[in-house]
Amino acid sequence: MNQSGQIVGCPTCRRPTSWQDNPHRPFCSERCRLVDLEGWLTGRYIVPGALEEDAIAPAERDPADEPTQP
Repeated sequence: MNQSGQIVGCPTCRRPTSWQDNPHRPFCSERCRLVDLEGWLTGRYIVPGALEEDAIAPAERDPADEPTQP
């Protein structure tokens, strides 16, 4: 689908914005793009799914969760 002339709603503020010649698309502005990025970086947005133990970096692991050695 060619979206060159399409008007879309900004995912952050819902303001109508042009798809064509918009360097921030699908957002209407750099501000809305950065607001969305902040949501991902702070954990406000998440992708649901199981977290595998091996995917957690050692520095992020809680020592209280580690098994104790006898």
